[in-house]
Amino acid sequence: MSYANQTLFAAKSDTNLLGEISADEFDAAEQGVASTTAPPTNLGSIPTQGMGSNGGNEQSIWQQSAHPVALFFLYFFRCLAIATYLLCGFFSSSYVFSTVLVVVLLSLDFWTVRNVSGRVLVGLRFWNQVDDDGTSFWVFEHRSPDQPANAVDAKMFWIAMYAFPAAWVLLLFVGILKFNVSFLPIVMLALVFNVTNTVGYTYADRDAKRKWATGMAAQGMLGNLGGIGGSLVGSLASGAMGKLFG
Repeated sequence: MSYANQTLFAAKSDTNLLGEISADEFDAAEQGVASTTAPPTNLGSIPTQGMGSNGGNEQSIWQQSAHPVALFFLYFFRCLAIATYLLCGFFSSSYVFSTVLVVVLLSLDFWTVRNVSGRVLVGLRFWNQVDDDGTSFWVFEHRSPDQPANAVDAKMFWIAMYAFPAAWVLLLFVGILKFNVSFLPIVMLALVFNVTNTVGYTYADRDAKRKWATGMAAQGMLGNLGGIGGSLVGSLASGAMGKLFG
């Protein structure tokens, strides 16, 4: 092959190589490169059901409570009485003012717990009754077993009944160790109010459970007696009818 023919063959080969890639194919190749380099658009479809979904469904105590207002005031007066006892020295130097304020809060708490909180939250009431002859005794009332108390209300109620007397006992020991004798009467009064409600509602709860258990046992006995009586009446009736028509 001569030099001219080699040059002509090389030129044809270059034109064939360049001609193998058309304009449409070149655009398609660019689109293919762009599609491989483009970021995925379905990142937002990654399931996030297990990421923090439990936190959104959790409800607060106030939302789970059947009577949030009564539950709020159960803790409000008690916490405020303890906070006033601990911090009154920072706001007022008057012993009389601090004492009166704490006593008022304790009285409000005692009345609220005895007349509202126990009846609404757990369905219990108690009071001390004195007869004409001077005999004193406790009277307990309870809600019907067909109307059970809310689980959150009952739990928070009994926590308050036992936690706050324990807190006042702790403050009593702290006052004794610090020789803070002037404020010990306030602590003693708080213990009297809190322990009275705690003991009263504890006995009321035991009385209600005892009455419910007695009622269930009585119903079971009556049911058994009813079954036996029914069988006896049925056997007597069948015997009488057999003698009459036999």
